[in-house]
Amino acid sequence: MTGAPGAPGPARVGIFGGSFDPPHIGHLLSVMDAMDALALDRVQVVPAGTQPLKGQGVTAAADRLAMTQACFAGVPRVVVDPIEIQRGGLSYMVDTVKEFRRQWPAADLMLLLGADAASALDRWHAPERLLREVQLIVLNREGAGHEWAEPWRGWADIRPPRRLATRRVDVSSSEIRTRVAAGRPINGFVPASVAAYIAVSGLYLSRNAC
Repeated sequence: MTGAPGAPGPARVGIFGGSFDPPHIGHLLSVMDAMDALALDRVQVVPAGTQPLKGQGVTAAADRLAMTQACFAGVPRVVVDPIEIQRGGLSYMVDTVKEFRRQWPAADLMLLLGADAASALDRWHAPERLLREVQLIVLNREGAGHEWAEPWRGWADIRPPRRLATRRVDVSSSEIRTRVAAGRPINGFVPASVAAYIAVSGLYLSRNAC
């Protein structure tokens, strides 16, 4: 995760977390749009280990990590980081950010979140402490509504979140799982490498996985 000894660290680091069950073209384009718009030196894509707000039935971490690595393979300045999977236990972004801050003490850390996830920040672990360490970037798809809950209102010592328009891609992980279970193609929903992994591994064939 770190560079060569003595090498200067990145000045602007994006952090993009999620279940990635599976990762899809919307995830890929959101990261690429944010990288360009924010002039990021690198983006840490972080598949969650065990998310406190997710129910049962999430695909095994090893499969989600492998699919995420396949999704972002070859994209410059993007690192798929297994930090939360390797850490074990419940995955809290505030702990992940603490480790990134240790690695890059002078970096400007930017947490990339979709509007729905940003609206639920008050349900996260230590959200005020998290937002004191990062600049929150709310990714809003073009053409989508521009209103969302702002649970951070009144939280002390945080930078005002920024809104960033990204391309509208109407695809979701749950839709992909449903299509696979129904035997329908997912071409165009995910990169070819992710589709191949799903096909070979037999993921999502059971409707219980949807």
